[in-house]
Amino acid sequence: MSENDKPSGRDEAPVGPPPQAAPHVDEAQGPRQNELVSGSEGRSTLEVVEVREGMFGAHGAGDTSGYGGLRRPVAMPGAATRPYGSWFDEAVDLLAEVLEEQGLPLSTALEFVVVDPPGDHAELTLHVRREYLVQVCQALRDDQDLRFELSLGVSGVHFPHDTNRELHAVYHLTSITHGRRLRLEVSVPDVDPHIPSTTSVYPTNDWHERETWDFFGIVFDGHPALARIEMPDDWPGHPQRKDYPLGGIPVEYKGATVPPADQRRSYS
Repeated sequence: MSENDKPSGRDEAPVGPPPQAAPHVDEAQGPRQNELVSGSEGRSTLEVVEVREGMFGAHGAGDTSGYGGLRRPVAMPGAATRPYGSWFDEAVDLLAEVLEEQGLPLSTALEFVVVDPPGDHAELTLHVRREYLVQVCQALRDDQDLRFELSLGVSGVHFPHDTNRELHAVYHLTSITHGRRLRLEVSVPDVDPHIPSTTSVYPTNDWHERETWDFFGIVFDGHPALARIEMPDDWPGHPQRKDYPLGGIPVEYKGATVPPADQRRSYS
């Protein structure tokens, strides 16, 4: 695509910041604390979704170890600002151009763009709205200047405190042609865990989507045969969710029962 083919306005920042969810930001402590409320140009500001207190589940005066005062933020990178740096600006602009030709503004298809971690090892992540995931994947795969022809799979993540965005599906794409990698991420709520299947664009995602359904409960609509592949067909729940019991199920041993780890006796 030549310079003359570029639509006007391509250099404008196409997407806005994600929904704010930052409980107890001022009280959070940790190695990246300074990034929680401020970020440099081209890099993401961390968004706190939870602050964990204490250690080993200890709370109140029963903790004599000193760990009860610990406060550790659970934070995720927020929206990055232009310029993104490296080849990232070029790739986002090319994607915007391809989608615009199909009548889809980039600001509609994407929630926001993340560039993280700061520094020379930064990675590009595009947070895609689920209804446009397949179209974005098709554009990234087929455009000659993008050519992300290989998907390395799909994985799930569960953030119970990321309100209305608890379940995340993460896609790692590689351009063998251009020697580049980027990440797509789609977020959906626990109450509506549906994401379109990408097997029509990347057939190798077939088994990865099955595994993500099995362990996280994300339903990939349009998958040719969505089924459990690790757990038994009648297994209740999805074991990789953060709200799943730590011990899984009670274990019987010589007539005694060992409960899951989070249900054992507390010393606090």
